[in-house]
Amino acid sequence: MISILPVYGLPEIAAGDELGAMISAAIQVVDGDVVVVAQKAVSKAEGRVLRLAEIEPSDEARRRAGDSSDPRKLEAILRETKRVVRSRNALVIAETRHGFVCASAGVDQSNAPEAGMLVLLPLDADASARRIRDEIRERSGADVAVVVSDSFGRPFRRGTTDVAIGVAGLAPLLDLRGSADRAGYVLSSSQVALADELAGAADLARGKADGVPAVVIRGAAISGDGSAAELVIPAERDLFR
Repeated sequence: MISILPVYGLPEIAAGDELGAMISAAIQVVDGDVVVVAQKAVSKAEGRVLRLAEIEPSDEARRRAGDSSDPRKLEAILRETKRVVRSRNALVIAETRHGFVCASAGVDQSNAPEAGMLVLLPLDADASARRIRDEIRERSGADVAVVVSDSFGRPFRRGTTDVAIGVAGLAPLLDLRGSADRAGYVLSSSQVALADELAGAADLARGKADGVPAVVIRGAAISGDGSAAELVIPAERDLFR
């Protein structure tokens, strides 16, 4: 049986906070648990925030913003963008330096430390996950996996769902290729995005506006190790870009 346990009682996260230590103090974890941490919490702890007042927008940012958006936010988005995949007025679907394709290159104003601030994606969310995992092991002695999650939209589907942008202590893809289904059909291409499924499951218990930045999933069948980069489809196999 899988249990999803919100981590209550964590304070507002600030730059320099050790998330793993804070989570270990707030909830008892055991070997095999998966700790899912919201990207915003990780970014705040790592100081990945910007004040709009400190951003000077470029001509391109002003052009894209038009009269409907803040050109300073567009400038922050462009700075975090490796490639603009699609755009419509101020809406930018971007490929980040991590290889993720998402709205606004992951730049967001919601749940920022204070008004007039933006939160950026971690520079390396896999490294963030490894650091949190090490902190939890040091404080609790438990061997857990860690997923850093963020809300992404999806092509051809309405609404957002959380996905894994950082992983430590588990293989993010469950590879079923070569196994047979109940009818004996040998699967040739089936791979399950296990880390994304864990991120989405955690979001059911976390809530977007409830101030719960971490969730513990207990009872999930996990193994191996890997990185969130494995979840990014290679460009040569992508039919939509």
